[in-house]
Amino acid sequence: MNVRVSGVVQGVGFRPFIHRLASRYGLSGYVRNSGGSEVEIRVEGSYGAISSFLKSLLDERPPPARIEEILIRLDQPNGTPGFSILSSDRRAELYSMIPPDFSICEHCLREVYDPSDRHHRYAFNSCAWCGPRFSMMRGVPYDRENTSMDDFPLCGDCELEYRDPSNERRFHAQGISCPECGPSLWLEDSRGNRVSSDDPIRKATELIEDGKIVAIKGIGGYHIACLATDDDVVRKLRERKRRPSKPFALMALDLGTVERYAILDDASRGLLLSPERPIVLLPRKEGSDLSDLVAPGLHLVGIMLPYTALHHMLLSETEEKVLIMTSGNEHNKPMCTDEGGARRSLAGIVDYFLHHNRRIVNRVDDSVVRFTGRRVTMIRRSRGYAPMWIKLPSRLERPAIAFGAELQNAGAVAFGDKAVLTQFIGDTDELDNLEFLDKMLKFFADVYGIDPSRAVLVADRHEEYSSRRLAELWASRYGSSLVTVQHHHAHVLSAMVEGRLTGKAIGIAVDGLGYGDDGTLWGGEVLLSSFSRFERVGHLRPQPMPGGDRASRYPVRMLIGILSTFMSDEEVLETLRRRNLIRGLPRGEEEAKVTLMQARGKTPLISSVGRVMDAISSLLGICFERTYEGEPAMRLEALASRGKLIEMDPPKVVGGIVDTSEFLERLMSMEARPEDLAFTSIYLIGYSLGKIASANLSRSDFNFAIVSGGAAVNTILISGMEDALREVGAWVRLNYMVPAGDGGIALGQVASLLRVSELAG
Repeated sequence: MNVRVSGVVQGVGFRPFIHRLASRYGLSGYVRNSGGSEVEIRVEGSYGAISSFLKSLLDERPPPARIEEILIRLDQPNGTPGFSILSSDRRAELYSMIPPDFSICEHCLREVYDPSDRHHRYAFNSCAWCGPRFSMMRGVPYDRENTSMDDFPLCGDCELEYRDPSNERRFHAQGISCPECGPSLWLEDSRGNRVSSDDPIRKATELIEDGKIVAIKGIGGYHIACLATDDDVVRKLRERKRRPSKPFALMALDLGTVERYAILDDASRGLLLSPERPIVLLPRKEGSDLSDLVAPGLHLVGIMLPYTALHHMLLSETEEKVLIMTSGNEHNKPMCTDEGGARRSLAGIVDYFLHHNRRIVNRVDDSVVRFTGRRVTMIRRSRGYAPMWIKLPSRLERPAIAFGAELQNAGAVAFGDKAVLTQFIGDTDELDNLEFLDKMLKFFADVYGIDPSRAVLVADRHEEYSSRRLAELWASRYGSSLVTVQHHHAHVLSAMVEGRLTGKAIGIAVDGLGYGDDGTLWGGEVLLSSFSRFERVGHLRPQPMPGGDRASRYPVRMLIGILSTFMSDEEVLETLRRRNLIRGLPRGEEEAKVTLMQARGKTPLISSVGRVMDAISSLLGICFERTYEGEPAMRLEALASRGKLIEMDPPKVVGGIVDTSEFLERLMSMEARPEDLAFTSIYLIGYSLGKIASANLSRSDFNFAIVSGGAAVNTILISGMEDALREVGAWVRLNYMVPAGDGGIALGQVASLLRVSELAG
């Protein structure tokens, strides 16, 4: 019998597992990796033994393994003696998932802390069940020679474990090593001088405890680590990194430490302890000694648990057992992955470097998740999750390569009924990130045998996006066909794919902005969507966006744009003076007057939820400058988390258009606490969009509305939509496998190529 298994089956101890099963049931044959990241098995024996073997294969697979598909073909036995693990075959019959990076398992961690074990205090300890995979892979199949571990030949002891079929965790485990044969660590100061130390991890901890900032090379890139409880240290990091207020991620030793700084429940504990080890955004605990400068103005703090032995040892020797562990990069640049790049980019930020000599092949940032209500939603999909594929609800006619959007971007390749998203790429208006997107799309196209000249390329409809221009370059280079997809349609389709939905669905797309089909900028849309087309059935009122991108940076400009729709120039200026909002403009009243002229002239119009929340954030004096993506709206949500709903009618909806001018005018006249005004404004905007969705549900094939887009993680906004839909017995469906923001756009772009009946579902 010939068996081919796809899923996460390479790099997870699957072949040794098959070897043990075959030996248990007295079967002969072989197992080997194949070029599509799948595993090929040939077994010969009695019918009963083979049946037991197949059942055990499904029931007892290694902890990280994931079986997606099994193809079984009956063959004539050829009398193969014994059972062996063969060298890999580069041919592909099935395609399978490239294994993501796994956090260290409890067995390996126990060895690290056991003085009698030869892996004692070894920072790179791993086994078949844990450790880096994707970040160190040069290609498939997953064999040591296709990874950066090829630089470290196995010593005698590791070779014995590798060859021992009874060693469940290290038999044929490609990534194993020990202090004798594996990667090594060393310390440098910021000038590149080596710091003498018998134990670089312990020395790095001492430096951090002394208030120093240290760059640490990890699995997928460098982190910058420092104390999280010392205002002076955190302030110094912000100044050096030119990061005035964007929150820093934390790494805490264990759940007990996390509970000192954040509020936990069973769901969040499970996420923190999961093999993926994402950063989890959690409600901050009042009264802790965490510096207010870690996440200024926000009610959530991002915390992860250590996922390597290196991180675990580092944290275990600190007094507080918690450190800032933020991405090691220059402002707006990608995370550093090699020593030379780190020295060039980070020397002005950090005091010391903790390097190691295992090459990082694929940059992989930490993944980020949060709770929207009680549901887990993804902010950034990378380490631990990427590049596991997502099943499509039907098959593509041709392979596809999707280039995503622009900010917080990810790309994708797709074939058959599978889409493979890249890891988090970043903002592709930055050249280094655009080149990274180009590199990863080529990597995945090669791994999955996709010829770009025979594939359909898919990009955003916005002509100024760098990702769109890259797609056009590919189309010219390879002679490929290029399809563009409207931004918010792609958002809705990404959530339809996750639910494996076909047919017509009502979608609500809420974000900062995307290019609309009418030439204006969209961002607060209700769409009747199928895979191939959509109809815009409702939206927020298009508002002037004076100065374009400058209105995104300085929210008072967006506020002036809205105020200009129902006030005279003098009334607008008087309002700004009375509320002390002129301070929100770098050039003061002069800029306010110029902004008014722009608002009444030729200026972009935008129907965005994000921009309306920006305007309200400035109106309430919460945020006057966006220093990172989504900051004004995030600070508004943070204030609103302490508020309650006040008695106020929702915005008027006429002809499917939510009148945000009328709503803002009434909001300004309300006498209430700022936190209650913040809560009420977010909730009622969501409620109004939910009412439009409710009114159009009869045209949908489903009794729910799909909500996607960057703002779709806002709990208060979603609760307003849910309450509106609940009035007609309907509900809301959110993204959960990919980010609701632009990191999920590529999945929706792929889905736009599916050709299924719009009446199905």
